[in-house]
Amino acid sequence: MILTDTHTHLYSEAFDGDQEAMIQRALDAGVERFFVPAIDASYTQSMLELKKKYPVQVHLMCGLHPTHVKENYEEELAHVQEMLGKENYVAVGEIGMDLYWDKSFKAQQQEAFHRQIKWSIEKKIPIAIHCREAFDEVFEVLDDYKGTPLYGIFHCFTGNLEQAQRAIDLKMKLGIGGVVTFKNGKIDQFLDQIPLSQIVLETDAPYLAPVPYRGKRNESAYLLQVAEKLATIYKRDVKEIAEITTLNSREVFGI
Repeated sequence: MILTDTHTHLYSEAFDGDQEAMIQRALDAGVERFFVPAIDASYTQSMLELKKKYPVQVHLMCGLHPTHVKENYEEELAHVQEMLGKENYVAVGEIGMDLYWDKSFKAQQQEAFHRQIKWSIEKKIPIAIHCREAFDEVFEVLDDYKGTPLYGIFHCFTGNLEQAQRAIDLKMKLGIGGVVTFKNGKIDQFLDQIPLSQIVLETDAPYLAPVPYRGKRNESAYLLQVAEKLATIYKRDVKEIAEITTLNSREVFGI
C-alpha cells in the first residue's frame, strides 16, 4: 500500500529535533511520496537539503505563501521566479489568498496569486492553492483562467459542496486532510457526493493533526488516519483509498 502526502512541510522547525525519525515513521506507515510546498525564501535552503536527503520520496514546490505576502513581496516573488528557472519543481505552491490573519495586503495577495498562476501555466506545472476565509476572492482570481491549461490542488479544502464542485470544474483536485476527521469539520457530511477520482490526501504537517492527535503536532505518518476516515466515508478498503488517491496525485504532478 502506497500513500501519498500531497502537502507536508517536512522542513518545518517543528521537526528540527526528529526530522529523520518522523519521516521514517511515515515510511513505516506506508507513506512513500511527499509533496512539499514552499512558504517564503527563508525556507528554500532547508527544502533543497531535504530533497538531497530523500531524492526519491520528496518532491518540492516553489511559491510564496499568501500569509507571507508583505512589504517585500516583490523581492519574494523575484526569488520564486529565479528558483523556478533553476530547479526542477513539481508545482507552484502554496499560493492563494488568506484573509484570516491580515487583510491589509489583500491587493498584494491577489497580485502575487495572479503572477504565480501565470508562471505555473508557462512551466506547465500545477498549483497548490491555500485558501482561508477567502473562497470568493480565490474563485474571483481562478475564474480569470477558465479555458487555460491551469490545474492543480485546492489544498486543505474546507468549503461546502457547491464550492467543491466549483473547484473541480476549474480543474482542481480537492486536498483532504485532518479536518475530515473533526466533529465540526463538516466536509465529511458531503464528501461521498464527490467522486473519489477528484480527491488527494494530505496532512499539512505540522498543522491540523487528525483525530485522535488533534491539537498535537501533525506528521505525515498520520495520513493513515485520514485514509481510514475516507475509507469509512466512501465505504471502501483503506488500500483502495490509498491506491486511488495516489493515482490521482500522479495525474496532478506527473510523478
